[in-house]
Amino acid sequence: MNYTYMLQCADGSLYTGWTVDLKKRYEMHSSGRGGKYTRSRLPVRLVYCEQHPGRTEAMRREYFIKHLTRSEKIDLIRSGRNK
Repeated sequence: MNYTYMLQCADGSLYTGWTVDLKKRYEMHSSGRGGKYTRSRLPVRLVYCEQHPGRTEAMRREYFIKHLTRSEKIDLIRSGRNK
């Protein structure tokens, strides 16, 4: 399974990514090994995720979410439409 996810960083910013192993990827972000952006904004909290059958779908969804405004991302998180 493939996942598109959003993390909320300690400074309140939102990070969007995709992965094939959500638990492992979250642990990497939490330990400071997940990415340059989140490394300097620890701790992080998983606030949204979606499952996708294929990598392409997860990557397209990540691209779409990254282009939303902050308020649209917050609305998505609040909608509870986590798949």
